[in-house]
Amino acid sequence: MKGQAASEFHDFFEQHHAELARLAHLLTGEADAADDLAADALLAVWHRWDRVRAADHPAAYARGILANLVRGRIRSAVRERRRVALFWARHPEHVASPDVPVVVDVQEALRRLPFRKRACVVLRHAFDYSERDTALALGVSVGTVKSQTSKGMAQLEQLLGARAVAELAGGKK
Repeated sequence: MKGQAASEFHDFFEQHHAELARLAHLLTGEADAADDLAADALLAVWHRWDRVRAADHPAAYARGILANLVRGRIRSAVRERRRVALFWARHPEHVASPDVPVVVDVQEALRRLPFRKRACVVLRHAFDYSERDTALALGVSVGTVKSQTSKGMAQLEQLLGARAVAELAGGKK
């Protein structure tokens, strides 16, 4: 039975590692940390594999673990002022004008959003998840996803301009 569980987890890992790393990169803005966070999330999934594989949505469970790891990482950074200052200093704003979409640095704008808004916007628009799947991944209600996505998109519109946000959202806001 252990061999079967290991095989199932291996298949799960192969199927979802890249997606989790991409999600971690978009949520943190740190390419170097993305693989580590995805690996940590998958290690946590492995430790709970019996429970995860019995879940209705194992991938959503893994995304939830990843979101919690990212949230913890961000909270730690906030507590340490020096790290926060270094983090923001490494990412200067590249936007000359919010009305010029060609010059806009989308990752910088996403970094300016609070975690929950950023997570909702990224999952809904970059990953094209439904409101329900986003809610499952973040452990929040569908109503929270709707409100946080709306507020996040409005904040991005202030930072990037309406035209750029319409392009990012693929015409749907």
